[in-house]
Amino acid sequence: MSTPLYQLKAEFFKTLGHPARIRVLELLSEREHAVAEMLPKVGVEPAHLSQQLAVLRRANLVASRKEGSTVHYSLTSPHISELLGVAREILSGVLAGQAELLVGLQADRSEAEPPPA
Repeated sequence: MSTPLYQLKAEFFKTLGHPARIRVLELLSEREHAVAEMLPKVGVEPAHLSQQLAVLRRANLVASRKEGSTVHYSLTSPHISELLGVAREILSGVLAGQAELLVGLQADRSEAEPPPA
């Protein structure tokens, strides 16, 4: 019995559901990075970054290659960058809508309040 596609999608999005993992994927969307390069940009302890990279590797979202003692990571598919771009567009639209709502609420409040004496 195979796993339904919606369940696989849910697992995929769970894998993406950590800020450090999203930050790693954003960095790798730009170019390949060594682990040491990512550490200050992700802002987590080395052990924590290793854990997050292992999760991404198990999900086949990133690939690693070793050059001497340095491990470099890259995305396994350009579609990951596209997905992050679409997420940015969605969030921009949501936040713009919330900003408009806030402006409307503030205008309603100022109209409802009596002028200061």
